[in-house]
Amino acid sequence: MNLDEALAWLDGHIDLERSKAVAGRVEGLKLDSMRALAAVLGDPQHAQPSVHVTGTNGKGSVARMVTRLLGGHDLPVGTYLSPHLERLNERISRNGEPIRDEQLAEVLSDLAQLETLLDERPSYFELLTAAALRWFADEAVAAAVVEVGLLGRYDATNVVDGLVAVLTNVGHDHTDGQGDWRRRVAEEKAGIVKPGATFVVGETSAELRPVFDATPADARWYRGEDFDCVDNRLAVGGRLVSLRTPGGAYDDVFLPLHGAHQGDNAAVALAAAEAFFGRPLDDGLVREAFASVENPGRFEVLHHDPLLILDGAHNVDGARAAASTLSEGFSIAGDRRFVIGVLAGRDPEELLRILGVDQAAEVVCCTPDSPRALDARELAAAVAAVGGSARVVADPGDALAAAVEHAADEDLVFVTGSLYTVGAARAAARRLGRLR
Repeated sequence: MNLDEALAWLDGHIDLERSKAVAGRVEGLKLDSMRALAAVLGDPQHAQPSVHVTGTNGKGSVARMVTRLLGGHDLPVGTYLSPHLERLNERISRNGEPIRDEQLAEVLSDLAQLETLLDERPSYFELLTAAALRWFADEAVAAAVVEVGLLGRYDATNVVDGLVAVLTNVGHDHTDGQGDWRRRVAEEKAGIVKPGATFVVGETSAELRPVFDATPADARWYRGEDFDCVDNRLAVGGRLVSLRTPGGAYDDVFLPLHGAHQGDNAAVALAAAEAFFGRPLDDGLVREAFASVENPGRFEVLHHDPLLILDGAHNVDGARAAASTLSEGFSIAGDRRFVIGVLAGRDPEELLRILGVDQAAEVVCCTPDSPRALDARELAAAVAAVGGSARVVADPGDALAAAVEHAADEDLVFVTGSLYTVGAARAAARRLGRLR
């Protein structure tokens, strides 16, 4: 198959990645079919040691940082991320370079032929995960950095036996918010930890410590005790952070990412890389690796005059981080304008209050391309309920164009919500010539 044919074949499978599963109730998610698929492929997940990353927020950022830290040792490193912003190829990369079209078509064609050997039809995400693991094995990468798609325990990526398992944090996402929801979310995410692993825990809540202590890890490293970001300052173009790990101290490291939360992510990533190698890292290598990190769609500044920023703040914790980052580092002379599209199952009014949309000149509401999307008209009603001024432009790309059209050079256009919204807006910005 060529790439278009291969992608059409892939699209013909159920997409559980877009499901409404919540912690403690994960209908439709299981590992049996993924294990069977991996077995048919010769269990490629065991071809190289892995760093397995989960968490409510920050796991993509941590995965990208770990990739740079491992790759700085001249190792070929495979990385599997989700979701993509513009092209599916972004999810599967080697040393930061996405899989080429012909390579993706080839590995998907192989999976299509092997699918007939299976008793159960795999899902979209299972096939894509299998494609990544198979390609990493074929490319003979020395390490794989694998981001969990949904929760952890029953995610398709959990066929991976991570030498290092990483939990960034536990927040209010994929939960019904009832009862002891934080413990349930923590248990699902801690389900990626395998015997013999080092478990790097970025979550600092003392009430969840028993969940993490109960994992079969050989060692557990906790942020705030075994490692931490001990200094975190605003810098031109990012942050200047000082990090402590079990292996040493790394002072005044420049991180070209926006938001104080990225300092905590950097501490988690550095601890994970130390755990992978079983030793401290060279100071110069750490500085070079962090200085090269890119994080598309996560507080990404695309353009000036007007200032155009994209950030996938898809839940209330992400919204808090976005609001704090805007307040700390992005004062403007003009107005704030928002382009927002979110998925259902969140509390849109709480997210909108945190973002401060009532103070915005305009909020353009759109509908992300997802079966789980909240209709733009419902989002506009939520904007009105919190005192904001909204209009509806259903397509995210058209919504961005509408916001930019009305923006003065001194204004800020902030695109946020679902990463499906951010990805579509990023593609539209490219068409509009609004990429730096």
